[in-house]
Amino acid sequence: MSQTTTQQAQAAAEVASTATLAPAQQQDVLDQLMKPEIQESLNVLVANLPKLAELTTLLTKTYDLVQTVANDHVLIDDIKGGMEEFVKPISDKAKGIAQAAIEANDRVHVEESTIGLFGILKMLKDPQVQKTLRFAQAFLEVSAERQQQKR
Repeated sequence: MSQTTTQQAQAAAEVASTATLAPAQQQDVLDQLMKPEIQESLNVLVANLPKLAELTTLLTKTYDLVQTVANDHVLIDDIKGGMEEFVKPISDKAKGIAQAAIEANDRVHVEESTIGLFGILKMLKDPQVQKTLRFAQAFLEVSAERQQQKR
């Protein structure tokens, strides 16, 4: 069976090569086909042709789908719009935090007053300071718990 397949492959290669190759190249192809490892490879290829045909069909369908998606400007615009809707709130929040940090930095450089003990006690009444201190306390507790779990 393998000899018949090899002979058929050789005949097909000869026909194909004679139509397109120069005489020196034809001889090179025939020399290559006479090698046992080449014949074995051809047998493997012929045995796997159904799988290769199925794979080629799948790759062709995938290529067609990618081409369709890549050339569909409506779909691309929809995806872009969806991403912008997802990223915009995050971006706005980050910009707000950055602006607040810049403004706070500017105020620090403008105001040269020192904060004393009574100033700190007065600041402790501020709800924003209380919220920040509660967050810092909870964060430190969680951090300590995780460090103990690692040990």
